[in-house]
Amino acid sequence: MMHHLHMRVLGHRIMRYAGMALGCFIASSAINLFLIPAHLLTGGATGIAMIVYYLFGLPIGLQTFIYNIPLLFMAWKLMGPSYTVDIIIGTAIFSCFLDLTRSFNAYAPVNDMMLTTVYGGVFAGLGYGLVFRMNGSTGGFDILAAIVRKYYDLHMGGVLFSLNCLIMLVAAFLFGMAPAMFTLLYMFINATVVDKIIAGFNHRKAVLIVSDKYKEIAESIIDEMHRGVTFLHGQGAYTRRERNLVFVAVGTTQVGKLKMIVHSVDPHAFVIIMAANEVMGRGFGRINQNDPSAADDLDDGNERK
Repeated sequence: MMHHLHMRVLGHRIMRYAGMALGCFIASSAINLFLIPAHLLTGGATGIAMIVYYLFGLPIGLQTFIYNIPLLFMAWKLMGPSYTVDIIIGTAIFSCFLDLTRSFNAYAPVNDMMLTTVYGGVFAGLGYGLVFRMNGSTGGFDILAAIVRKYYDLHMGGVLFSLNCLIMLVAAFLFGMAPAMFTLLYMFINATVVDKIIAGFNHRKAVLIVSDKYKEIAESIIDEMHRGVTFLHGQGAYTRRERNLVFVAVGTTQVGKLKMIVHSVDPHAFVIIMAANEVMGRGFGRINQNDPSAADDLDDGNERK
């Protein structure tokens, strides 16, 4: 039993690091295929390395790793080894791939600056998002932001944005306004794609139904839609009346049918339909054990009543 558990943990760890490596490869390839030929930048320590590369030709990957050394040392001292080990691994992999994919510079697929910005943002965001999805990191300003957030209670997004704006000001001064503005567009697209990858594409709707006929509604949903239903205990704040609420997760295309079922049973039911970024478990997707957000998944979200 213990051997099986250890093998399972080892398997998850291997898959996690493989996912991080794939994400680093995609992100570094996007930088060398799209950003470098167009003289664009990215944020963080890699952005600083790219500025030095444009000026002096020093390898970006090697620079990125060197710039991260003092940040990693700070993280080890202030955040602890458990936080830092994975960042060291992610930073090393990403730095290596940045230099290993350097030859991709000669194979830029597009020459149009707008297309370069868009595709660079999409593919780099895909790579970074995959790394973050595996609960990894490529180091850089993320470390500074985490430290500042822990000790000064500042928002990480604001800290990262401020640091990256400084890089953009330097870029505008050295290379002109046009590359700096396209870089800002790249950063926006990159951040949008990263958020999508982290949140997941398995978008569903979470529906909360308040009705005196909750049992009949639940039975109809189970029989006609084959979806698990959960009863939640609630109490009216004004009437102090206790009642059960019906909670169910459905696909976006099933919302119409669900509304018809509820209306046919109780036309006066109170229905709240909420967006759910991702739903995992029976009938939907598998729980990703590398995703820290999956730890709080409802145990009885698909329980048949």
